[in-house]
Amino acid sequence: MKTTQRVKKILANYESDNPGTKANLARILMNGKLGGTGKLVILPVDQGFEHGPARSFAPNPAGYDPHYHYQLAIDAGLSAYAAPLGMIEAGADTFAGAIPTILKINSSNSLARAKDNPNQAITGSVGDALRLGCSAVGLTVYPGSDEANDMFEFARETIEEAKSVGIATVVWSYPRGGDLTKDGETAVDIIAYAAHMAALLGAHIIKVKPPTSLLSLAAAKKVYEDRKIPVGTLSERIANVVQSCFNGRRIVVFSGGEAKDVDGVLKEVQGVRDGGGNGSIIGRNSFQRPRDEALSLLEKIVDIYKGKE
Repeated sequence: MKTTQRVKKILANYESDNPGTKANLARILMNGKLGGTGKLVILPVDQGFEHGPARSFAPNPAGYDPHYHYQLAIDAGLSAYAAPLGMIEAGADTFAGAIPTILKINSSNSLARAKDNPNQAITGSVGDALRLGCSAVGLTVYPGSDEANDMFEFARETIEEAKSVGIATVVWSYPRGGDLTKDGETAVDIIAYAAHMAALLGAHIIKVKPPTSLLSLAAAKKVYEDRKIPVGTLSERIANVVQSCFNGRRIVVFSGGEAKDVDGVLKEVQGVRDGGGNGSIIGRNSFQRPRDEALSLLEKIVDIYKGKE
């Protein structure tokens, strides 16, 4: 694997990290059809925990099989595959070395009723990631939750442990709970704040939802308006979030969210690219489609990040 100058420049932003961590970041950044470009497309399949098997996999029953997702990510030429412990274990030997993997080590579920204080159960470990040959661990924090401080402390401890053994970290930073409204969860000021928190916790890769133009916090709204910070288009909002991640010194990728039509997915990806985002994590919008349709969609997404569309 010969690392490109673009990837070397990205790795140089992680000034405190050891060679092992940088090597694992490089594996993700150099893999697949976007390898070496500094752009990423990752397949996450943690929705079985989050939403249940029928909601996640019945639209495309092949997805009940963990091997299906490994193979989809490989055949689509993606950067990495992310999933909880059982999913990674189910294909760890068959697909060893075929694609970088990210072990999702905490999970929520839709049976829980917590509203003001949503939290996640710890369902994996850094030790599991080492055993399974993963390049990174992934974990979720909920800024805004009444449990957020405990989640931040868990994240910091996990990131410290992962870095000590040369494993990269991906933080899903999803505002939720407390006084946040449903619309406020994706407001541009809230998403930028959540992304910045993940950077402050030491994340290597930050995952957030695409922001809307809503400004949720009165104090932040005043600053956005006084400083005339542009947030009218998706690309402008993406640029604001990227700026919040240490002025682009941290990798930030954006989720695909709820199921959309193809044009909706591609338009959103174009906004991420034009705003300077590092890429997309596309789950339900890919694996819930029939395999041929998923591969076609993922190819179009890769082409957008290559600048072909």
